[in-house]
Amino acid sequence: MKIEGNELIISGVVASIDRDNIDTDQIIPTEYLKSIKKYGFEDYLFDGWRYLDDGKLGVLKGDRQQNPDFILNKVPFDKATILLTRDNFGCGSSREHAVWALRDFGIKAVIASSFGDIFYNNCFKNGVLPIRLSKDQIDNLFKAFDKEFTELTVSLDSKKISQNETELYSFEVEDNLLERIIYGLDDVDMTLKFKEKIMSFEQIRKKEKPWIFSNE
Repeated sequence: MKIEGNELIISGVVASIDRDNIDTDQIIPTEYLKSIKKYGFEDYLFDGWRYLDDGKLGVLKGDRQQNPDFILNKVPFDKATILLTRDNFGCGSSREHAVWALRDFGIKAVIASSFGDIFYNNCFKNGVLPIRLSKDQIDNLFKAFDKEFTELTVSLDSKKISQNETELYSFEVEDNLLERIIYGLDDVDMTLKFKEKIMSFEQIRKKEKPWIFSNE
């Protein structure tokens, strides 16, 4: 993200994958879930489509046989920051690794007509903005993407998508979820915003039900 004028924006190359129902196993297969780290998954993103050979945890893309026909292996899409796709993206299991892999690759926003519910919420916890548009709007973006442009700009403040300063679409996202993206907040950070209220509640509870705290 960067500031342009008074707007906080995500901008860059758009990579498109024209498929419905891309599940989390396709985003990152199960063999890469063994890592206990939360970072370092960029080389395993879309592993089954991105490579022609079988991979395993610890084997990086430089030692793999890349599929030259897959969009993320093509210039300039290998530097994409925005992913354009179709319906029900991120369906399937609840693995957070799917979002980690997108984030680590450099994807900052995913535009689709719908998302798997758990994947959608995981995005906000890990700095990836999921944007819902109508199916007709997605169709129009795919058509324009094929013929006219390779880059988009997403304004987080005005919640708009534009291309070459021409506004294309607006989108809806809850402000409290958007705060997570803007400020890099996780669940703990969001809870600590209510620290004073929590402490006040605990003080009142100690007076009303002191036996709860007898072992302190």
